[in-house]
Amino acid sequence: QVQLVESGGGLVQPGGSLSLSCAASGRTVSRYTVAWFRQAPGKEREFVAASKYSGGTVYYSDSVKGRFTYSRDSAKNTVYLQMTSLKPEDTAVYYCAADASLIVSSLRQAYQYDHWGQGTQVTVSS
Repeated sequence: QVQLVESGGGLVQPGGSLSLSCAASGRTVSRYTVAWFRQAPGKEREFVAASKYSGGTVYYSDSVKGRFTYSRDSAKNTVYLQMTSLKPEDTAVYYCAADASLIVSSLRQAYQYDHWGQGTQVTVSS
């Protein structure tokens, strides 16, 4: 069983930066698909970024491409999301999710993931 714990959320001004971490335990996730999703109040959970395995291609949503950077540290069994040029519309609870076997066409779909963290709040406001 994989346990995921997100950290790093907080309040930041528009244009600012924030870095999120997703620490995995229970299993090594280097060969897992690990994704970041976010959910704003009253909205559906939205795909942010993912990769199928450590060192693999990273897929981003159009809304964050060029501003957010996804990375993994296999030695620490941790996945990161570096967020820059933040906008008020980036405000949401950010979740980390993992699954042992997803094809590329499925990794943007939240319901495909078996393991989820508790989420961390990101608020972008002046």
